[in-house]
Amino acid sequence: MRKYRELILVVGIALVLRLVAMSFLYTEQLDPQRDHWRFGYETGRIARSIVEGKGFSSPLFEDTGPTAWMTPVYPYMVAGVFKLFGVYTKTSALVLLSLNAVMSALTAVPIFLFARRSFGATVARWSSWAWAFFPYGIYFPVERIWETWLATLVLGILLWMALELEDSKPLWYWVLYGFLWGAEALTSPSVLAVLPFLGLWTCYRLIKKRRAWLLPNVAAAAVFLAIVSPWFVRNYRVFHQFIPFRDNMGLVLRLGTKGNSDYWGTYELGPWHDDAEWQEFKRDGELAYFATKKEQAIAFIKANPRWYVWTAFRRAVFLWTGYWSLKPGYLKEEPFDPPNIVLCTGLSVLALLGLVKVFRRDPALGMPYALVLFSFPLVYYITSPEVYYRRPIDPMFLVLAVYALVRWKGTNSSKTAVPPDEA
Repeated sequence: MRKYRELILVVGIALVLRLVAMSFLYTEQLDPQRDHWRFGYETGRIARSIVEGKGFSSPLFEDTGPTAWMTPVYPYMVAGVFKLFGVYTKTSALVLLSLNAVMSALTAVPIFLFARRSFGATVARWSSWAWAFFPYGIYFPVERIWETWLATLVLGILLWMALELEDSKPLWYWVLYGFLWGAEALTSPSVLAVLPFLGLWTCYRLIKKRRAWLLPNVAAAAVFLAIVSPWFVRNYRVFHQFIPFRDNMGLVLRLGTKGNSDYWGTYELGPWHDDAEWQEFKRDGELAYFATKKEQAIAFIKANPRWYVWTAFRRAVFLWTGYWSLKPGYLKEEPFDPPNIVLCTGLSVLALLGLVKVFRRDPALGMPYALVLFSFPLVYYITSPEVYYRRPIDPMFLVLAVYALVRWKGTNSSKTAVPPDEA
């Protein structure tokens, strides 16, 4: 019981730290330029359209009709806040950022649970405290109104549940697992990169232990499909073609192509900052515009394969280390990159060290973490990265880093590491 009281304290302190940071950062959302564009970006635009009775539509700067640019969960959450507290108001900004802070603070709970399941109570305790004071977990949730922190919380829960599924669980547990994957898919579809790898690993572990695996997985898959199918049906009825989650893959692939790679973000290739692109979007409509961007991306990749492979490698390095460039012109745009490189690289190195130590001890303990860490970022290597994009797997990095430090301390003090089943 004591450990749970301590966990409540961890969550409380984490929340206070995030709310304090919010008090300094929330005004960024209130910038009126470009009709409050920074207030949620595409999500904010769609939420406003919902509140105004125009439906799930118009993700940019004018009324452009129905959209599948975003999945529905977070825009409808933002729309609910807009409905209660006003569109683009200070109160709405404070409420939404506070919700982000709450979700980030609550992520300490699944961190504790999956760390304890894998590595024992000591690693779980220190990992939850590390999350409370984790700079990325404090700053980013209250700096931008995005779905990232809901996706991070749910992914942490899903990893814990996946680890628990290696034991015999009742059918309702599998149903809940499928439901949460469906909710996660409609919140942040990029997280689905993890699902097939983690799912196959769970099946393998159950088969190896000679436990039932087929029926429970069918039940989870059925619930997952039941959750996501209404969105598919909506998209087909609106656009008359199959769009499973989002329709913007052509654009994000195009963002991964440009001869000059001085900066990791090539947003001038899209309709946000280039008037010609924005006029093309309005003229052709969302689906045709994205189809054109896909054709342009493929043509560029075919014409510049070496550049594309090299830049994909640079994107991978950026996501794992925070490093893109140290040129003066770049650092003028990103002045905080040097300390971020130190933090991001240090975390990655410690996490990889922890992963190596886990595999040396028991590969079955390390495999779920390896699958999450290496599958999740794959899509960003071939499209475009951003500092936000790695955040949903930060909890796994943090737990492995803490494990490495605990093992190092245990080795240097001639003590054995904490056993995985310590309660």
